[in-house]
Amino acid sequence: MSAAELDEAVRLLVRQVGHWQQPRWAAAATTANMSRADLMHRLVQEVANLAADAEGGPRRTVPRLVNDLALPDQLRVVTADLLAAGADAEALARAAAEVTATRAAL
Repeated sequence: MSAAELDEAVRLLVRQVGHWQQPRWAAAATTANMSRADLMHRLVQEVANLAADAEGGPRRTVPRLVNDLALPDQLRVVTADLLAAGADAEALARAAAEVTATRAAL
């Protein structure tokens, strides 16, 4: 898995959800027993964990912002952190698989 492939997966997901308003985020995800916003935040946290692991630092909880419209931006930020950390192909593949699965569930 390459950085470009992860970047493309994130770009596709952000394009899918970037225009959503609050009611759409509050709706239930199709494959999980949670809202779309909760599922997206779970993805953001997972990518942040992968970035922390790649950096060799501690994992930190990504804050859940009041406005769910910020979730696509949070995903972009933690993905940039993962790429900047020089994550190996396995971590990039795992992140891309999570992004793709989340995109399908939304």
